[in-house]
Amino acid sequence: MVKASAESLVSAVELTKIYKTGDVEVEALRGVTLRISPGEFLAIVGPSGSGKTTLLNLIGALDSISDGQLHVLGEDMARLNRRRRADLRLKSIGYVFQAYNLVPVLTARENVEFVLELQGTGGRANRAREVLDELGLADLADRRPLEMSGGQQQRVAVARAVASRPRLIIADEPTANLDGDNAAILLKMMRKLNAEHGTTFVLSTHDPRVVAHTHRVVTLVDGRVASDEAKEPVPLDAK
Repeated sequence: MVKASAESLVSAVELTKIYKTGDVEVEALRGVTLRISPGEFLAIVGPSGSGKTTLLNLIGALDSISDGQLHVLGEDMARLNRRRRADLRLKSIGYVFQAYNLVPVLTARENVEFVLELQGTGGRANRAREVLDELGLADLADRRPLEMSGGQQQRVAVARAVASRPRLIIADEPTANLDGDNAAILLKMMRKLNAEHGTTFVLSTHDPRVVAHTHRVVTLVDGRVASDEAKEPVPLDAK
């Protein structure tokens, strides 16, 4: 048996995911082998239907694997039941979704506090103010989502994702609904968190603006890894 490397935050070996609808089977992932080290800022790219979101869902403990091996944060995902996957998600992984997923009746500060409350973290109000201030969002603290632009909502979603200091953040098409200026602000925010705190980011995207900021690009085609390349990201102060 191939074991996860001690240096790998994520280790996938011949990872397979099959979805079944009645008698029909769809093989979304077909033997993906991939290792992600702590502190990476990595993009997963590929055409629609290539398996990007499926791979993120497995890494993020949102779904169960069909075959192969997957270790995330030292956990053997094949051995985790639904309850233990939920515990891993809550305590160790942050999420940034294309649709923001903020709670509409809560302010920005309350949205950031919400995950901390679920975790039973003390000093929630202070931590929420701290992270909003660190990310330049203090002026949004008392606004509800409908009082913010799309870019502001997505930045608050990042603040919520990092508030509990997770080692791994999963972002599924985080810039899909953003214009160029807001996308640039968001990407620089995430790059800053990666550089200063060593937070690992794994992003799925079709957006070349996202790819330009990453250190590594994994391309999926038909559920398989077609290429895996390291690269130099654009400078953080690039216009």
